Amino acid sequence: MMPIRFNLVMAGVALLAVLAALAPASGWADIASLGQSGAEGELARILVLEIRLPRILAAFGVGAALGLAGAALQGLLRNPLADPGVLGVSGASALGAVIAVYFNLAALSVWAMPGLAILMALGTTVLLYVLGASSVSTTRLILVGVGLSSLAGALMALLMNLAPNPFSLSDLINWLLGSVANRSWADIGFAAPFWVIGLVLVLMAGPGLRALTLGEEGASGLGANVPRIRLLVIIGSALLTGASVAIAGIIGFVGIVAPHVVRPFVRHDPGDLLLPSALLAGTVLVLADMAVRVLPFAIEMKLGVTAALIGAPAFIWIAARARRMGQ
Repeated sequence: MMPIRFNLVMAGVALLAVLAALAPASGWADIASLGQSGAEGELARILVLEIRLPRILAAFGVGAALGLAGAALQGLLRNPLADPGVLGVSGASALGAVIAVYFNLAALSVWAMPGLAILMALGTTVLLYVLGASSVSTTRLILVGVGLSSLAGALMALLMNLAPNPFSLSDLINWLLGSVANRSWADIGFAAPFWVIGLVLVLMAGPGLRALTLGEEGASGLGANVPRIRLLVIIGSALLTGASVAIAGIIGFVGIVAPHVVRPFVRHDPGDLLLPSALLAGTVLVLADMAVRVLPFAIEMKLGVTAALIGAPAFIWIAARARRMGQ
């Protein structure tokens, strides 16, 4: 299937998922009431436009950003097991949000937690570049990312261990489980600029990712600027991931699974893989969040848990099929 046609199909599927998520239980009654006047119409507008729609768009935005970052990193590292957490950006961003919760910085400003998460993601990106991300091999880059992720995880565990009271610990755990519940238009407005900049940077690297399929030496022989490609992907992925973690917490596996599912439909072209991976990942997270809302549990299941239950078996299957790391 041609890339443009496939992207249109994926966009149509994503739109259908969003429309289905707008009215999962009550059918189209609430949608039909939007045009009415009076209390019923106002209630429908609040329910659909101020509660459901921002949550759905937050889920789609987070999924799309993680899927796009995952596809870009897999192209850069030439490894189908790479994901937005491979460089330590997800862990660092989560650590920033945990610090904001632990020290109650959210009481000072509603933007403290997302802002600190973004700053930590950008700070980690700068650190990676200072450490030589634009020149070292991808193997060393992965090792540095694993080290940063482990350090961020250890510091988060330390803060949870030192939580002053059970209420603070509960807040930390609930946030780390990942959720888009109660997200507002303000949250989307905060994350959207970072998502857009990250999207532009990653798409700029698309042709270079196609050249990298021949290896770094082969890509350089074709005239590709490998350090520039690496820098674009790292900064773009950091912005995409940091903004996503800032508003939804940690959502795992979607950045790995979506590119893997899409890859055969784009003839394994890493440049053409970017947009459909984003659309599929966003669609999956919208449907997962819809399932979270309609499942008959006394306590609403966290989106990160649902994504892990779906993505972990798929990840195991992907890993089992690979004959060697980096295949």
